[in-house]
Amino acid sequence: MSAFLEERVLSVHHWTDRLFSFTTTRDPALRFSNGHFTMIGLRINNKPLLRAYSIASANYEESLEFLSIKVEDGPLTSKLQHIKVGDTIVVGRKPTGTLLIDYLLPAKRLYMFSSGTGLAPFMSVIRDPETYEKFEEVILVHGVREVAELAYYDYITKELPAHEFLGEMITKQLRYYPTVTREAYHHQGRITDLIENGKLFSDLGVPALNREQDRIMICGSPGMLRDLKGMLEERGFNEGNTSKPGDFVIERAFAEQ
Repeated sequence: MSAFLEERVLSVHHWTDRLFSFTTTRDPALRFSNGHFTMIGLRINNKPLLRAYSIASANYEESLEFLSIKVEDGPLTSKLQHIKVGDTIVVGRKPTGTLLIDYLLPAKRLYMFSSGTGLAPFMSVIRDPETYEKFEEVILVHGVREVAELAYYDYITKELPAHEFLGEMITKQLRYYPTVTREAYHHQGRITDLIENGKLFSDLGVPALNREQDRIMICGSPGMLRDLKGMLEERGFNEGNTSKPGDFVIERAFAEQ
């Protein structure tokens, strides 16, 4: 059996000249947990060119969704950004990763800190009913450079609260905090700065990070991962993994090119 599935592109959405998302068919045999990533790519000269991509769709949905940057000279995204409906992509059969609520210890509040396309795995986590069963309050923080890069903003703020099955939980428990660094916006600044100066918590009306009450998932740029990990460890938080649940988890495999 091949390690890869061939899936057909169903839709493509270009958010900006640097950011796009797309959906594909989903083989019924593909199983994953919300927050997982898998290898995806294109066949170039009959060989698969692959990168790790978080799955943005929920694990109960019939299609797969991915969020990607565009890199002009990137080995994969320079080609992937030009896909059209009906094209074929390669999808790995074995999704994996650490951004699962099962790898976090019980607590009151869940934070998801994301930058750029690091939002992708959290799009599946916030559509998982178990997320709202395990945590009383779910806070999604998304940091980008420009307002136009706030992918899924309308979906999160308008469509999800009206969702037939999840709407009530999302309305009561999900808090969404988009923040921008290079344009005027009602939330401005890097996530690390907003934590350090306390603005994130005052804006949300919640206490500062506390190991007793808070659990954290992180996905984004290497710099953000490094800085947030250091900040959390200084505050006594312990990192969880696939074998031992902890206070925070980080996804280090993300799509660069």
